[in-house]
Amino acid sequence: MMVSKYSASGNDFVIFHSEEKVDRTELAKILCHRHEGIGADGLVVLVPNDKYDFEWQFYNSDGSHADMCGNASRATAHYAYNNELADTKMTFLTGAGVINATIESSDAKSGVVLSELTPPEILDTDIKFNNKSWWLINTGVPHLVRYTDNIKEFDIEEARELRYKYNANVNITQVVGENLKVRTYERGVEDETLACGTGMAACFYRAFKEGKISDNVEVYPISGETLYLGYNGKTITFKGKVKNTFIAEFI
Repeated sequence: MMVSKYSASGNDFVIFHSEEKVDRTELAKILCHRHEGIGADGLVVLVPNDKYDFEWQFYNSDGSHADMCGNASRATAHYAYNNELADTKMTFLTGAGVINATIESSDAKSGVVLSELTPPEILDTDIKFNNKSWWLINTGVPHLVRYTDNIKEFDIEEARELRYKYNANVNITQVVGENLKVRTYERGVEDETLACGTGMAACFYRAFKEGKISDNVEVYPISGETLYLGYNGKTITFKGKVKNTFIAEFI
């Protein structure tokens, strides 16, 4: 079986396509294992769909399912285009709904991809924990978001408590001029990741709704890359680079 390893803003994924839609929970655990497998934050399998270009099966590294992953949506779009599964403009089905993606530039190794995420939903604006104020926002998957004055200080143990209390990913964000810095603790990985697309989207949406930023900004995760997020009145757009780091045969 041939698989591709992708990196999107520091989030890494194993991706392949198949004609069969079957449960791959155990395969995800094996492939994503950092020492005994390829190593990744998640596994994406593209399978046929009668209505859209394809649909995906997304697994976190622990084998759990996730409805959506923003960075994976961009990596998957690049993979689909390079493997002639879709044109430069494509539509595919995720657990959270339909995603539109556009390949803005591409070669075999890398590209710039824009995804339109599913419409965001604010679930709660009045969560208090450890005297801190959190919003709960669904940007395909649920995210807790709070502001910070110092992005370098991220309490991972607090994030882990919140993750299990609310069954959500946990983010802190710092407004820097007209842009944002973001850090995310991801459920399923059960640790901080270098970047999280839906987490950046949730931070962007809270700051936008509260008038702290405009509808088009740069967002900086701890991977050091720059992502471009916008709001078109219905959905959040999410653009950035992706990289196909290698192709391998898994036996």
